[in-house]
Parts: sequence; C-alpha cells; structure tokens
Amino acid sequence: MDAAEMDFPTPESDVDSIAPETLKSRIDDGEPVTLLDTRMSSDYEEWRIDGETVESINVPYFHFLDEEIDEDVLASIPDDEHVTVLCAKGGASEYVAGALADRGYDVDHLEDGMNGWASIYEAHEVTGYDGPGTLLQYQRPSSGCLGYLLYDGGEAAVVDPLRAFADRYLADAEDLGVELTYAFDTHVHADHISGLRDLADEGVEAVLPAAAADRGVTYADEVTLTEDGDEFAVGDATIETVFTPGHTTGMTSYLLGGSLLATGDGLFVESVARPDLEEGDEGAPEAARMLYDSLQNRVLTFDDDVLVGGAHYSDAAVPAADGTYTAPIGDLRERMDALSADEDTFVETVLADMPPRPANYEEVIATNLGQHVVDDDEAFALELGPNNCAASQDALTSDD
Repeated sequence: MDAAEMDFPTPESDVDSIAPETLKSRIDDGEPVTLLDTRMSSDYEEWRIDGETVESINVPYFHFLDEEIDEDVLASIPDDEHVTVLCAKGGASEYVAGALADRGYDVDHLEDGMNGWASIYEAHEVTGYDGPGTLLQYQRPSSGCLGYLLYDGGEAAVVDPLRAFADRYLADAEDLGVELTYAFDTHVHADHISGLRDLADEGVEAVLPAAAADRGVTYADEVTLTEDGDEFAVGDATIETVFTPGHTTGMTSYLLGGSLLATGDGLFVESVARPDLEEGDEGAPEAARMLYDSLQNRVLTFDDDVLVGGAHYSDAAVPAADGTYTAPIGDLRERMDALSADEDTFVETVLADMPPRPANYEEVIATNLGQHVVDDDEAFALELGPNNCAASQDALTSDD
C-alpha cells in the first residue's frame, strides 16, 4: 500500500510542520538543513531536495511502523541537530516525525511533503533586461521549470506557462495593474503540462508555433499559430518569433523587447538541449544537427549582450547576480565549448551523456498535444520529478 493511502497510528508527541517556502528560504540563506526523506528509495534516487548545506538521509517510512524501531535506523538519524522529515504528501512524515519526537529527537515535518515543494513558484525580476517594460522570470525549484512575464503599458505576456500555476499568472497581472493579453509556448513540452489552454479559456490569446502544432495538436484552431518572424506588441515592447528547431521540430524562441531571447529548451545557461524526446534514439542524430544549425545560424547571430533565458535550469546551473537563470549570449559563447565546436563534435557531445528521459514524458507530451485528457490532480502528479531536458546532467560551461 502507498504511504499516502495508509492510516498511521498517532504518536504521543505533536510535531510542528514547516511550510515549503520556509524550508526553501533556509536553504537559500545557506543554513545547515538536515532532511529525513521517508519515501521509497527509488523515488528518492530519482528526485529529492538538494543544496550545498543540505544533508539528506533516506529511510523509507515502513522502517518506523514497528513499536520498536531498529537501532541501526535510529543511529542513522542525528540526535544532536534539528531534523525535518518529509514524504510524498505529508502524512507519513507527520507520523515518522512524531515517532522520533517520542524518542527525544528535535524534529518537524514538511507540510504537504514533496507535493508542497513542487508548489513553490517564485518570480524574480530580470534586472539585466533593458527593453521596454519589465521582465520577470518564474522559477519552480522542484523541477527547474522557468517561465517569463513581460509587462508594459497596461499589457502583459507570459512565455511557457505551467497549468499548475495558470491562476498565478492572472493574479500577478492583476496585482501589477496590467492585463494578461498573450500566452506563448515555445514547443510541445515533455516534462510539464502547459497552461496555454487554461489561459485561453480565461480570454488570453494563446500562441503556439505552427511547427509544433504540426506534431498532432488537436486544438490548433483554438490558438494563434505563429511563424518565424511574426511580431506581437505588449505595450511598447515587441515579442518576435525566432524558429530554432532541434530539441523538437517545432522548437521556437521568442525575442522579448529585443533584450532577452527566451530559448525554451534549445539553449540553457549551463547546457544545450537533448535531441531525443520527439523521435527517440533513432532520430536524435538528425535532431542534433538541426539544433547545431539553429544555434549557429539563429541564436548566436544576436548581439553578445542579448540575454539567453531557457525554459529550465538544472542543479548544475549558476544563477546570475539578480537570482535569475539568464546569461548574455557572448558569455555563453565564451564559456560553453559546444557553441564553438564543429558540427560533428557538437553532435557527438550532445549524444554522449544524455540523462534519463523525464518522468512520464510520453503521457505529458500526449496531454500537451491534446490527445490525452487529465484532471488537475493527475496533471500535477504527471510532472513531478526532474526535468532532464538538457543534453547532460553536468554543466557544459567552464568556470572561467
């Protein structure tokens, strides 16, 4: 039986819960944090909370169900420091934390578990953006998903919106005193459920690359299909469509206000895209060559001071001074050898060490194509876990 479905006995001790945002702040501030993750080891190995000051211990919850907990289990948990217990949804961790508190441990538990962690969504201003209006970058720490909100002159546009946070974009626009007029997807995502159609239902003009719709999108007549070179006005800012296939055949970037290129999953601040999520291993070499052409003949032709902002970041990424995962094209050209390699070397590099494909990616793609229907809870569950959309889990950039 799954831990979320179990009725746990009630420990004698009451324990406090910690909000996911509070835990995130402690980690961001560099505080030492000890986590006891009580999920199954397979889930833990696939996806967990990490950080430079985080000590993470995995002991599945069932080890704590017996009245007499094994001494080796207890010995693996520090009894001289504060411990935060977590699980998938918060039920098992509350029980385990109580059982440890009964034995004198200083503990609390993470509210709503990893589901709560996945609900964190932060907005950071891109201070290096120097186009018209203001640009925000949305960050989802649990999966590394990134999105963008550009607003100017009473209007706003969001790039790569997540379904789980569709209401958030509308609320943020209202708080900023602007109307959310456009929602753009860069491609058919494989790691999260797009919020494009949910925002369209709220009157926002949804924009999808025509080449992405060609993959079998069932709702193409409900959205605006964009082609290379199309422009959209947001106040005095212009959003220009820049076709950059490679990660997928429909992969498209958007130049925001002439200052930031939202590259989707084509180029990240620490790596380049993986090329195998549309046509598999067989089609990956051809897609890698397509990606090389897009990077060399489209992305790298922009001025060095144009910022790159991808749709994801990994644990290997280092944020800019403003806390955003953005970097000038000139900086990436200097630090990422793959961008100066010849075509054959580039293809060899991106195919050499690809991580596991994103969890549930086939079902996620089918949902984003409109071929599969899921409710909000199912959609949220489908996208839990790491994104793995880059060609390597390690950074392809140097530290110079």
